[in-house]
Amino acid sequence: MPIREATAEDWPRIWPFWHRIVAAGETYTWDPDTSEEAARALWMAPAKRVYVAEDTTGAVVGSAYLTPNYGGPAAGVANAGFMVDPDHGGRGFGRALAEHVLAAAKADGYRGMVFNAVVETNPAVRLWTSLGFTVLGTVPDAYEHPRHGRVGLHVMYRAL
Repeated sequence: MPIREATAEDWPRIWPFWHRIVAAGETYTWDPDTSEEAARALWMAPAKRVYVAEDTTGAVVGSAYLTPNYGGPAAGVANAGFMVDPDHGGRGFGRALAEHVLAAAKADGYRGMVFNAVVETNPAVRLWTSLGFTVLGTVPDAYEHPRHGRVGLHVMYRAL
């Protein structure tokens, strides 16, 4: 499946699933009422390398970003975010995006990647652990999940 760096013109194709996922309030710590303008600033910020995955028709079905997690002497640790259109889930787009971003991070000289707040009930936790991430710790009862009530937020890490 084609994965490429996103352009500004891709945002209108990312926004519908970005909004759907964040508004559901199940996997991201961003405000479910985030406006499109604020969402674009979060996802497409100049400090981030943004990617899109396309299906065989050229439709954007997923997106990811890569960015430094810290600055200064700790700038060798990356952070990333991933979203796959729920209508295209379970078809390998998330894994392909993750493998692509991990390879890009390593090629860019990052030594590791950290996820700061992974909702512990997020099905993607299985994907991250299968790709070598470990849970360093969990902040208990930190997230108000719309179906599960209070759940923890994992901090996950993988060396590159």
